[in-house]
Amino acid sequence: MTEPVRAGDAPIPIEVEEGRNYFWCTCGQSSNQPFCDGSHAGTGLAPLRWTADATKRVFFCTCKQTAGQPLCDGSHNKPA
Repeated sequence: MTEPVRAGDAPIPIEVEEGRNYFWCTCGQSSNQPFCDGSHAGTGLAPLRWTADATKRVFFCTCKQTAGQPLCDGSHNKPA
């Protein structure tokens, strides 16, 4: 598997803390969306480490098609 599975059709809002690392699921198989739970094993995909630049609410992508990984850019609204 080299293409991610679409995990959802809307972003997930998360309150992040400045300087903290978050590991975004890139495969779409995690049961802990939008974060990695290790389900990518054997897929050829790996989680993306993202560090928050400020304490704030951000919207993590679940469709896995965003150009601004790991944050939503509205790609879930585009036809598949």
